[in-house]
Amino acid sequence: MFDILWRGLMIGAGATILMDLWAIVLAKVFGQPAANWAPVGRWFWHLGRGKVFHEAIADAEPYEHELALGWISHYAVGILYGVIFAIIMGEGWLVAPTFLPAWIFGIVTVGAGWFLLQPGLGIGWAASKHPTPNKVRCLNLVAHTVFALGLYGTALIIR
Repeated sequence: MFDILWRGLMIGAGATILMDLWAIVLAKVFGQPAANWAPVGRWFWHLGRGKVFHEAIADAEPYEHELALGWISHYAVGILYGVIFAIIMGEGWLVAPTFLPAWIFGIVTVGAGWFLLQPGLGIGWAASKHPTPNKVRCLNLVAHTVFALGLYGTALIIR
């Protein structure tokens, strides 16, 4: 079991790193705004105080270290996803990884963003209150596909 947990930690971290590299490419090459994890950090800080949903996270009380907390939360969630995926798939997948299960899992994880984080930030279910919800949804699906590639690729490297 320790081996599965360790590998899950590694594939989750690797997948999150690849997702962040993808965000840098989007920003540098395609002019997409850079990821800002401060609102997520503020949301996690308020979550710890019992408040899940906000009308607008920007109007919520700021937290001095929200950017750092946002980055830590981003990696903690990515690593947790990796561990959950490794436990679900087991040793068999970890020694002979295939992309399809990783991709399905990556797409499933979009649900947490669409139905918990985005409403929590005040941008609605699946970004429905965002000025360009369909663009956000597409970018979410692509980012989580990149995350899936990271799960798969990291598993190939460490097997």
